Amino acid sequence: MSLECLSSAKSFDGWHKQYSHPSTSTHCNMRFAIYLPPQTATGEKVPVLYWLSGLTCTDENFMQKAGAFAEAARLGIAIVAPDTSPRGEGVADDPEGRYDFGLGAGFYLNATQAPYNEHYQMYDYIVHELPKLVEENFPVTSTRAISGHSMGGHGALMIALKNPERYTSVSAFSPIANPINCPWGQKAFTGYLGADQSLWREYDSSLLLADCKPEDRRPALVDQGDADSFLTEQLKPEALTAAAKKSDFPLTLRMQSGYDHSYFFISSFIDDHLRFHHQYLASS
Repeated sequence: MSLECLSSAKSFDGWHKQYSHPSTSTHCNMRFAIYLPPQTATGEKVPVLYWLSGLTCTDENFMQKAGAFAEAARLGIAIVAPDTSPRGEGVADDPEGRYDFGLGAGFYLNATQAPYNEHYQMYDYIVHELPKLVEENFPVTSTRAISGHSMGGHGALMIALKNPERYTSVSAFSPIANPINCPWGQKAFTGYLGADQSLWREYDSSLLLADCKPEDRRPALVDQGDADSFLTEQLKPEALTAAAKKSDFPLTLRMQSGYDHSYFFISSFIDDHLRFHHQYLASS
């Protein structure tokens, strides 16, 4: 597969690099960024944390704002941040031009409804295509963890719950925890998946977590700010708590006093999340 390097910058003795490539899943060019810690300079292969960003974001938001590279360099963890949706000429967008659907709002699912089903196959891209590409082209192992924010927190939890064999651990900041019961999720699921709510349930983290079998449980950490303006209407962390209780799932959900939905919040606790994942990545 053809990889085009768009940018490269040294950071904490490692390298942040941004790439573009033609995707067989989304049928358009996709962009992602990777941080390679200094351990890879000597040929060592390192595990990978996949980061999924939120509505309106690209790969750049996390890589430029989260402040994750110092701890990732110390721990020897690569970070891969994909874009949040397919983009480019011919890729369908929200007909009303809203931020919460279409470009920048792929919701990490496989769309079934035209015209979105042609390109919006983000689930396949994140779960299968991107890891294969990364593991074939960079000094990394097949040991993976996954994390994300808001829509990306939804994506990280949902993908880890559906693919426990692929990830050692999962974490999220301010995830859309119960998308079938919030306006963001209902709009996205209707547009991408249609009216059949049995398809919606396949992408709802709280419902998946409630039904999680003991052998499929993976350690999970969620941080949520109690000053988040989206907390009550859109995020609904209480649904995760109830689901974890139902299935006896090992979920740690921390309500963080005074924090909002921004990258100020993420940057305050990202080191905690890297250390959380490291203990499981290192033991796999």
